[in-house]
Amino acid sequence: MRAGVLSDTHNLLRPRVLELLAGCDRILHAGDIGQPEILERLRQIAPVTAVRGNTDTGATAELPEVLTGDLDGLPFGMVHRREDVDRAWRGRLRLVVFGHSHRPELEWQGSCLLLNPGSCGPRRFHLPL
Repeated sequence: MRAGVLSDTHNLLRPRVLELLAGCDRILHAGDIGQPEILERLRQIAPVTAVRGNTDTGATAELPEVLTGDLDGLPFGMVHRREDVDRAWRGRLRLVVFGHSHRPELEWQGSCLLLNPGSCGPRRFHLPL
């Protein structure tokens, strides 16, 4: 399975992001999506699982704050902010996805990988896209 992971699009879905997601079997979006059209465009590539970010309003505000699931046998969880990662998840999940900070992160905590893909929307601060 090939999973695409993104966060913090803030209503901007760059053509390069769409190119990189081509061929994915599933897409995880860790919040601050913007308009629901962003999710609709992503669904043209693969099924999308998404959580609500702190700037999501309207239809995207209806998304869950916390989500757990399975990626082809890999148990995962997703929230928008790292500080909302449930410590109990780390004992039973293998992957936790979050966003919010716009800083890419990859950290093992025991057998659980914590992943922040960073932001692929408008550039903020001096952080990489």
